[in-house]
Amino acid sequence: FWEDHFQCRYPNSSRTPYNQKYTRVCTGKEKLTRQNTVFENQLQFVSDAVMAFAYAIRAMHNHSCHGRPGLCDAMRPTKGTELLKYLRNVDFEGLSGDRFHFDINGDGPARYNIIHFKQISSGKYRWVRVGEYWEGELRLNMSEIQFKLGQPKPPESVCSLPCDLGQAKKYVEGESCCWHCFNCTQYQIRHPTDPTQCVGCPLGAVPDPLHVRCLDIPEEYLRPKSGWAIGAMALSSTGILITTFVVCVFIRYNDTPIVRASGRELSYVLLAGILMCYCVTFALVFRPTDIVCGIQRFGAGFCFTVVYAALLTKTNRISRIFNAGKHSAKRPSLISPRSQIIICSGLIAVQVLINGVWMIISPAKAMHHYPTREDNLLVCSTDIDASYMIAFTYPILLIVICTVYAVLTRKIPEAFNESKHIGFTMYTTCVIWLAFVPLYFGTENHVALRITSMSVTISLSASVTVACLFSPKLYIILIRPERNVRQSMMPMRYSAINKSSGTAGSGSMMAPVMVTAVTCDQKQQIQKHVPPILGRDLSENEDTDTSNHQTRPVMIDCSTLTDPPPPAYCESVLTNGEEYIPKINNNCNVGNGPLALLPGLQMKDVPL
Repeated sequence: FWEDHFQCRYPNSSRTPYNQKYTRVCTGKEKLTRQNTVFENQLQFVSDAVMAFAYAIRAMHNHSCHGRPGLCDAMRPTKGTELLKYLRNVDFEGLSGDRFHFDINGDGPARYNIIHFKQISSGKYRWVRVGEYWEGELRLNMSEIQFKLGQPKPPESVCSLPCDLGQAKKYVEGESCCWHCFNCTQYQIRHPTDPTQCVGCPLGAVPDPLHVRCLDIPEEYLRPKSGWAIGAMALSSTGILITTFVVCVFIRYNDTPIVRASGRELSYVLLAGILMCYCVTFALVFRPTDIVCGIQRFGAGFCFTVVYAALLTKTNRISRIFNAGKHSAKRPSLISPRSQIIICSGLIAVQVLINGVWMIISPAKAMHHYPTREDNLLVCSTDIDASYMIAFTYPILLIVICTVYAVLTRKIPEAFNESKHIGFTMYTTCVIWLAFVPLYFGTENHVALRITSMSVTISLSASVTVACLFSPKLYIILIRPERNVRQSMMPMRYSAINKSSGTAGSGSMMAPVMVTAVTCDQKQQIQKHVPPILGRDLSENEDTDTSNHQTRPVMIDCSTLTDPPPPAYCESVLTNGEEYIPKINNNCNVGNGPLALLPGLQMKDVPL
């Protein structure tokens, strides 16, 4: 190296193919400088390698030869495995002044200078030391790193950059290190273990903004604190208070004519059904559970059935009484209060049977419904499709039949105006439900509006029933108590006497109201034309629904009396007036004869 570098030859050195051309003798005073020498930066590693073997051999010689010079028999020959033991344990100061030793893996100390090929100016570069790596610790001077002027970041030198969050890889055909990145769709995230796939979030969940994980969509259902629920519950609470007030009034005036005439038993059944209609609202606004859904399914149809079963029983009874009166004097069957309750209970039992079978075949349960990808509705199973109409099919049938009866009985005498009130109730109910059906099925994705519409419809139907059927009675009981008396069944005067000709009138559906003194000939004709219903002794059961058997109290036409009673008695009730009967002159030759009433019917027997 020395001869080659300084181009000289040591004295007495052997000739080699490399020094034969050198004639100058090396003095040993030549100096290696940076100007005349290009040094190898890794020279220290060569020195450390040689020195490591030297120290290992010396340690082996000292241990095997005990300090004797030269090779002893123990080192003839030298075994590599024995030398390796000493080599692993060397520890010395190297050429660079650093300690040298081998680690547990047999590697030398990791010491590196980090150099950077830095652009100094336009078109000019040089190597610059920017840091070092010392036995596992890296130190860098980042301010010195610059690959291009003004650009401290290193240039990209890869086939493909890592994909961003929410992206998956699609490898280029034939290239295992190159790929294209593609975005996962709106409802997908990148597969947690396979970077080449996107997986969709399950129903009820959507990706987070970075498309890294799926987030559950909050449950949506009608909460009691929402404005929709508060409005529905306020309406129902008002209805409950009003209905409770009506019940209290009816109980207080239970034995008055107006309450008895309305059919007390069926009225209380009707009021119970109305209360249940209002109470159903509170079940509808609770958080859906299996139990709540069962209450909703049973209660919604059952409360309507109770209401309209009672109304149907009432209208059917009125219709049967008047239809029978046109053809026969025989009392219709099944018109007593007990019979009416049995009929009403039978109608209600049909709905209970329908609900029971439905519960067995398809138990009520709460479930999540996803009408769109971003909706998570907690609903009852019957809210998803039209199966809820199973609960309303039978009540709707009762409504239709009730409406038909209301039409058929619309022309009965005014005293039976409860049938007209029932008619108004049914007509209004039909309008309400015709408006509800499209609203219910048109709000499938709006849980709050759908449940609120059902609740309000049920409450409105109950309110219409209270207003049309019970407000007239409350008006008479509380405002006009003087009218809370027995009323006539036929409010029009029966024209039994044709005043111009003195003969009996025609046999139309007109009944006597005013009792007059008549001739013996005319008496027979009156008996012929009076409708047979007046001949029934309906007083055998005083609790009979008197709304269907009321008669105007028999009145006296004072102009026909030979000895008129006091004026206050004229046009009054003839229940305790038998004392005046002998004074009525019927112009018969036999003297004071009986009044123009059917045989066997006395004044005290006139039905209430």
